Amino acid sequence: MNRGLAVIVTLLLATSAVGAAFGAGAGASTGAESSTTIDGETETASAATAGGEAYAGTHVAFETSSNAIDDYRVDDETVFENVTVASQSNYQSQTEAGADARLSAVVDLFGLGLSLDAQSETRADVATDGSASLSAHDTKRGILTVDAGEDAQYVALNLSEESNATASDEGDRVLVETDERTGALVVAGDGEVAVNDNGDVTADLGSESTLVFRSYEDGERDENAEEQERLIAEGTATAEVYADAVDGERVVDVATYGHDTAVETGAEAEERLAMSVERAKSEGRIVIVSVSEAALEALGSAEDLAVTVDGEAAAEASSYSELEGGIGEEPRYMVTSSGNAEAAADVLVAIDHFSERDVAIQNADDVESGDDDSLPGFGAGTALVAALIGVGARVHS
Repeated sequence: MNRGLAVIVTLLLATSAVGAAFGAGAGASTGAESSTTIDGETETASAATAGGEAYAGTHVAFETSSNAIDDYRVDDETVFENVTVASQSNYQSQTEAGADARLSAVVDLFGLGLSLDAQSETRADVATDGSASLSAHDTKRGILTVDAGEDAQYVALNLSEESNATASDEGDRVLVETDERTGALVVAGDGEVAVNDNGDVTADLGSESTLVFRSYEDGERDENAEEQERLIAEGTATAEVYADAVDGERVVDVATYGHDTAVETGAEAEERLAMSVERAKSEGRIVIVSVSEAALEALGSAEDLAVTVDGEAAAEASSYSELEGGIGEEPRYMVTSSGNAEAAADVLVAIDHFSERDVAIQNADDVESGDDDSLPGFGAGTALVAALIGVGARVHS
């Protein structure tokens, strides 16, 4: 989005908000706010609408009404007409459906009240009146997460006219296709996702479980993407880091798939991507790091990447089974190409055990130098608290 277009978007959003305020009566507050970042930073904007608020980022945009996310779009394609979340106990008491109701029969949810809660330059968080929360990540992957919190939830995702949903052969995910994109829905934790009787999508989330939506351009969802989805669904991959570069400045977003993993990134040299990963439990897990073509230029080619954990070189794995075998044994990593964008790369890092580990991705030639992996300016406590409260960071190095 160029600077002129960003200004036009901001003016349109502000005009819409003012119009809504005058329609409600003189002296009413619009609550509209917008921000346009310049010199290489991604433009984001939010404004009050007649029914709620709106968020517009570079890749992701949506509106909120009193009890739903409306018109969820990834790269200008509407994927979901609306997304609603309802407490399972409330739904069952209101419909007399019972705890053993077929998931495909769960339709027409009256969702929990919600509102746009917080924004950073790479994400928007939505709070509900219950324990659930939602986060939209403004990256090329268009990630949307719905976290159940302490109560079990139903999630209804009604499709746009251009979308259609099919259950995967494995039965552990639902694919949503639009004209130019394919999305996958999986549940990390206790629950399931299914195509309901209306042809839309419904998810059953147990306590502390997370529904994860990831979107791909045509041809981008390959076997590697499917393996990543499997790792997320099985609870093996509990965090995803997206690294990009805009006008020479690094941009980093973090999505976590569970309550027990925290990731924090800090300002680093262009040729090095460092992060602190902390987990409340000692068992090891996998972190997915997606590096865009622009960010990869500073790190080197995908074939030249290497990983260190706490300053020690991790072993390179040649298969997913070998990668997963590093959990409990030794740190391992695997580099794959990211779909049809051959210049981009996905780096999967298997961390053998926790609590806090310092991870760095850099050119293999630099690993021998023994650079410290720790993050300047971030202590362990700071990193954990920041990630647990859901702060998605955009970092400029």
